[in-house]
Amino acid sequence: MDKAASSRRLNQRQRTRKDLLDAAARLVRDGGRPSLEEVAEAALVSRATAYRYFQNIEALLLEASLHLAAPDAALLEEVPTSDPVARVLKVDEAFEAMIRANEGPLRLMLARILEQSATAAPPEALPTRQNRRTPLIEAAVAPARDGLEPHAMEKLVAALAILIGTESFIVTRDVLRLPDETAREVRRWAIEALVQAARKDGPTIDPPP
Repeated sequence: MDKAASSRRLNQRQRTRKDLLDAAARLVRDGGRPSLEEVAEAALVSRATAYRYFQNIEALLLEASLHLAAPDAALLEEVPTSDPVARVLKVDEAFEAMIRANEGPLRLMLARILEQSATAAPPEALPTRQNRRTPLIEAAVAPARDGLEPHAMEKLVAALAILIGTESFIVTRDVLRLPDETAREVRRWAIEALVQAARKDGPTIDPPP
């Protein structure tokens, strides 16, 4: 399978997973506690497909609650500047607030995902995580796109995705034992450094044949 076809399949699987989360969130908002079969029906996928993505309804409902709490691109409308650093810091702030408000469920979700990945490979490389941070980071740095080489933009988004989110929060709290304010200062320093490095990153020169 060529790279483009593989990318399309991965994107489709991510959309299917998101459809299941969206459907579960809608049903929960309506006041119910749906079964996995009911979520599958609402998402317009088969029961078998739903079970391929989520082992049970508890795992799906846990992530659906976090799916509802995740920040979205609307938060960037509150940033009165096109400066990518300020916009990325707003994304980092929103994720930190969401993580603090949902720390227990997020840790439980991560534990389940790690257990699943340690015991068996996902069938056909199905995504075990919903990538919520990358679209927000891409939106945050979009105003800087014209001033960056495409490869530099790709590396910047990937590096920021490592820095922002639950895993970074756990490292600064559990591993480094940093006070909250110090952790924020470290992330801010790293965000500024990454944007500066991307701006200095020149075009890639292919080696001669």
